[in-house]
Amino acid sequence: MTLEAKDREELIKYRIERAKDSINDVQFLIENNKLTLAVNRIYYGIFYILSALSLKHKFITSKHSQLLGWFNKTFVKEGIIDKKYGRFIHEAYDKRSKGDYDDFVTFSRDEVKGMLKNMKDFIARIENLILSDN
Repeated sequence: MTLEAKDREELIKYRIERAKDSINDVQFLIENNKLTLAVNRIYYGIFYILSALSLKHKFITSKHSQLLGWFNKTFVKEGIIDKKYGRFIHEAYDKRSKGDYDDFVTFSRDEVKGMLKNMKDFIARIENLILSDN
């Protein structure tokens, strides 16, 4: 898939907005005690912002594991992004998978609120990286 520069920039903006919208979704879900769904949306907010970053760098994949691997190799391993973010992303991915596919999985409100805080921080950090990256 080849994207023209203008189309790529529009898609990057769209995915950034989608990531930010996920923050509001998660807050609503926490308030309404839909914690498993909130964990799902936390992961997808992370996924949207990472997909915007990957587009900025012309790395295109539809596979979550490839995107996470690319991010870790390109940004975490190289010291551009703190290792704590790499750990957080994998934790969010694992929890989302368990919440979606395992039986009898529950998350505490405090746990999900902590994940939301990390999600907000991560999205802001990656958005700044995208906008400063030319």
